[in-house]
Amino acid sequence: MKDLGNNLVAVQSLAPVVASGNGTTTNSTGVDLQFFEGAFVTVSSGVEGDTLSGSLKYDFKLQHSDDDSTYTDCTQSEVTDVAISSGIFLTLDDNAETPQVTGIGYIGGKRYLRVSVVRTGNHSTGTPISITIIKGAARHAGGASTYSLA
Repeated sequence: MKDLGNNLVAVQSLAPVVASGNGTTTNSTGVDLQFFEGAFVTVSSGVEGDTLSGSLKYDFKLQHSDDDSTYTDCTQSEVTDVAISSGIFLTLDDNAETPQVTGIGYIGGKRYLRVSVVRTGNHSTGTPISITIIKGAARHAGGASTYSLA
């Protein structure tokens, strides 16, 4: 077995929340990837509170930034594990798709990473969602630790 606990750092980018609202967008907190060479993003969704469809859905966009202020959508060359289009790596538009955990790898060169959750339609009840970004491949020994979760 390999020791992952001292080689990865998990950061909560969006605390578990029931995402509701009409055509709104929620941006997760930007995570600083300084001193790390890659990241893995997980999106966890709970049981939907509304009947999801093409007109009532969630799109998850992976975005990155040099300054934690101006974010742009990631492209296919900057991610692994999942196809991405206009930054969108996950769409929840059918109740059979929830609950679930989905992940996407990031290999782009920007310092900050976040997920933008775009709601289409009026989500009156909402769906529980959380986002965790796992930083990995520290540039220096001791760059990751289970004792530091920030």
